[in-house]
Amino acid sequence: MHWSRWGDPAQESPLSESAFGLVDAFIGTSETPAVDPASVRLSPVLGGALLEELAGIVGAEHVLTDHDTRLHRTRGKSTPDLLTLRAGDGSDSPDAVVRPGSHEEVAALIAWAVERYVALVPFGGGTSVVGGLVARREGYAGVVSLDLIRFDRLLAVDLDSMTATLEPGLRGPQAEALLAEHGLTLGHFPQSFEYASIGGFAVTRSSGQSSAGYGRFDALVVGLRVATPQGELVLGNSPANAAGPDLREVVMGSEGVFGVVTAVTVRVRRVPVVTVYETWRWETFADGAAAMRTLAQSGVLPTVLRLSDEAETSINLAKPAEVGGESSGGCLMVTGYEGTQAAVDARRAACTALLAGLGGTALGEDAGWSSGRFRGPYLRDSLLDVGVLVETLETVTFWSRLHQVYDAVRAVLTESLGEGTLVLCHISHVYETGASLYFTVATRQAADPVAQWLAAKAVASDALIGNGASITHHHAVGQDHKPWLAREIGPVGVRMLRALKAELDPTGVLNPGVLIP
Repeated sequence: MHWSRWGDPAQESPLSESAFGLVDAFIGTSETPAVDPASVRLSPVLGGALLEELAGIVGAEHVLTDHDTRLHRTRGKSTPDLLTLRAGDGSDSPDAVVRPGSHEEVAALIAWAVERYVALVPFGGGTSVVGGLVARREGYAGVVSLDLIRFDRLLAVDLDSMTATLEPGLRGPQAEALLAEHGLTLGHFPQSFEYASIGGFAVTRSSGQSSAGYGRFDALVVGLRVATPQGELVLGNSPANAAGPDLREVVMGSEGVFGVVTAVTVRVRRVPVVTVYETWRWETFADGAAAMRTLAQSGVLPTVLRLSDEAETSINLAKPAEVGGESSGGCLMVTGYEGTQAAVDARRAACTALLAGLGGTALGEDAGWSSGRFRGPYLRDSLLDVGVLVETLETVTFWSRLHQVYDAVRAVLTESLGEGTLVLCHISHVYETGASLYFTVATRQAADPVAQWLAAKAVASDALIGNGASITHHHAVGQDHKPWLAREIGPVGVRMLRALKAELDPTGVLNPGVLIP
């Protein structure tokens, strides 16, 4: 990906005329370019003797210290990450990038890191938006990026059990292409799909646009192989069991602080024969949310189910390619159906009957909805270029608290960021008992935009915890959410996490500073 933007550098483009006009009228604009990448200040390169030892483990060609490689492994893709790099501060860069090619090499690197007291930061796709790639440096002899890019194979397919074993460095499109050769799919398509990795999906509890039909990624994981400072951990010998607590849950969401995932076994499905998207309009966000709850609790869910609030609908953010275009008001809902023709027809008919009966207005099929799904993050880059601060935050809560949380977060963000702030929201993951809320915020950049956002994020996080919601539904914890994680899980929960860390990684070399309060 681009060193200070999202995604493919070739996809970089300015705002459309209509989008620029909208932004300039509501927020205001000013040119804020990034520095030249060659001028970004990086950390010192790891000492020569340590580099030679690394070369002895993985081969000299897989130990990289050049400016460009280290820059591209610096930080993640949150707005504070990008703003910091755009300003020329790459002091959080790794001192070297090492690329192992086997579980045994990962285990050897961990043993080396323990002996030399070097911090290891597992790197998959680099799409973290919560500070998950910013390791604590103090007290360590250096920081090394453990780049899993060479872990790119489909290891096994079990068509009887409908499972597949994948290496963690596979990006989303690579994994889907390999599975498609067997007529299979994961069905996991988060907005980061093009760049995020299989290992990253697992250790952050990722959730994709088709979660209503396929489930979250953690629901797909049936087995894991993990290299830890204490040895190999292999989990998942059956679809379900009562053999004590499920230790897969310890690894999933752990962000590499307990060990490095070297293989992931997942549940797979047949590639769908038919895919159909359809849109609906609701008078209010409350009406649309109530309809989603009815679908979830009746057991009649489409594969894709998404609802934008009035503000997000009004600027067409549900369709990034159409931002700035006209909207007919109300709230836009997207439904999607996948499977055989018969299965799609049956599910679509059941959902249509429910939604129409609840007062929704069918707008017809929308074949182009999914084509712009992965363009959304590029829009943020274009807005940063013209002096607009754009960032997101997400949560999940029970249905009974949904609107209370929604109102509270919008209020504190607006108060913190001031006049001219846009706070948009959508629901894209639903359960029988509750749903996620995903907020997008846009406002004029202050003199110190990183401090500006961190202050707003803090009051929003306080509002989440104070109103009984989670600090995160699928973005994970990283560095950014640790203070609120401690409040969410309480002192006993914190002690449990610290005990796991102390037992598995007593020297603390795996992604130090991340997750553990």
